[in-house]
Amino acid sequence: MTSLMEVSEATRDPLAIPAEVKASIRILIIDDERTLRESCASVLQADGYNVTTIGRGEEALETVRRRKFDVVLVDLYMSQVSGLDILKGILAESKDTIVVVMTGNPSVTSSIEALRIGAWDYLPKPFSATHLHVLIGRASHAVMVSRETRELRLQLQQQHGNSDKFALIGIAPGFRKAVELARKVAPTDASVLISGESGTGKEVIAQLIHQSSRRATKSLVAINCAALPEQLLESEMFGHRKGAFTGADRDKPGLLETANGGTLFLDELTEMSLPLQAKLLRVIQDGVVRRVGSEQAEGVVDVRFISATNREPLEAVEQGALRNDLYYRLRVVPIKLPPLRQRQEDIPLLAAHFLTFYWQRHRQVGERIPRLTESAIAFLRSRPWRGNVRELQNVIEHVAVLAEPEQLIQPNDIPLYEDSPDWTPPEPAAVAATSFAAGIDEAFHLAKDRLIGQFEREYLTRLVTRAGGNMSKAARLAGIDRTTLYRLMDKHGLAKADNGEPE
Repeated sequence: MTSLMEVSEATRDPLAIPAEVKASIRILIIDDERTLRESCASVLQADGYNVTTIGRGEEALETVRRRKFDVVLVDLYMSQVSGLDILKGILAESKDTIVVVMTGNPSVTSSIEALRIGAWDYLPKPFSATHLHVLIGRASHAVMVSRETRELRLQLQQQHGNSDKFALIGIAPGFRKAVELARKVAPTDASVLISGESGTGKEVIAQLIHQSSRRATKSLVAINCAALPEQLLESEMFGHRKGAFTGADRDKPGLLETANGGTLFLDELTEMSLPLQAKLLRVIQDGVVRRVGSEQAEGVVDVRFISATNREPLEAVEQGALRNDLYYRLRVVPIKLPPLRQRQEDIPLLAAHFLTFYWQRHRQVGERIPRLTESAIAFLRSRPWRGNVRELQNVIEHVAVLAEPEQLIQPNDIPLYEDSPDWTPPEPAAVAATSFAAGIDEAFHLAKDRLIGQFEREYLTRLVTRAGGNMSKAARLAGIDRTTLYRLMDKHGLAKADNGEPE
């Protein structure tokens, strides 16, 4: 273990974990070999971690019952209590603890058993200081992300009472159906194929599925199949052997191996070349990964696949862009996300959320948040949103950056983009026809109530837009009194803001 003490600045944690975070990370080292555990502790303490060492298995089990640790390194072959029993005991007390098993006899059987039980990774002995630093750096990064996620969930629960409302805001039936389907499939290991236009939230749904699954403590590894050329994509996914191609100066594991035990998210699946699709299919079928430049299998991986595409999957199959057999392997459960233009009732909710979020991000604490007037909301609802939720998010961030505290946001405060200057909203008749076709399978009274509600929301939105936000003028145009107009707007969540416009 003398190599563990030979630490230079070049071998410091490559993930650059902040010093204050390192000091807060509690690491427990369990090994009956005194020299090893003290050497490991010395290296990690010098790097700023909070380290505890224990030499007996029974004492370790008692300690983890009384104290919570973020990362535990445990020897697989302890003399009194086995490392596997200690692993089970740790995870029984805290499923969030990252456990790394150390072993001087890294047999495939024992390593797979440890990973199956819930070990985060394994560390074969002897190992260098660099190897230890890299592994603990990865683990610390996972701890840091987990903490931020828990804090965010708590904050959102306090603000909204439901953490889904942060990333999954929406009441539109098509959107809620997609979210509920994602919830139902999440606890299983079934492959999911998410389709929808760019910017509709496919990656958010993938994150929801992973975070609600039994694999949530493992990694969600994402790769954009459209962002890399074929050779680089193959190397990233499957890894490569040293010398496999120019520039391959070392062995490198691929993302399939990185995602072992977790989830691999294949974004823009239909952009992957057919040869790579065939190679991926083999991994899905038998779980065996073969790196580029290798003639032998590197190992068996246990990965859940979530895929996404902005094309119609069946059309991609018919056009030869997606293998038929791969399509049926990956679409065990298909989820389709509707575009934002089909989620009119969600636009005010999303806009209000993004305005609050970006105001708090870009402004000083205590500055009063601006408000969207009814005419501004009506204007937002009239836009085509070809970029969907992502475009709306960017537009509202623009508004938040330029607005003044407590400003009442008007339509002319909202930026227009060149891709849609002459776009006009669909006629109510066309909207009604589409809505009617979507609800033909419903009971008569349910369909009637829903269609009347859609008509009223659409009519009121267009009415207020035409009146320029002037509620008195809107009431006159509609031929109703203002009390009736306010009641209808309240009914549909379109209550008039005090925007100072003339009555």
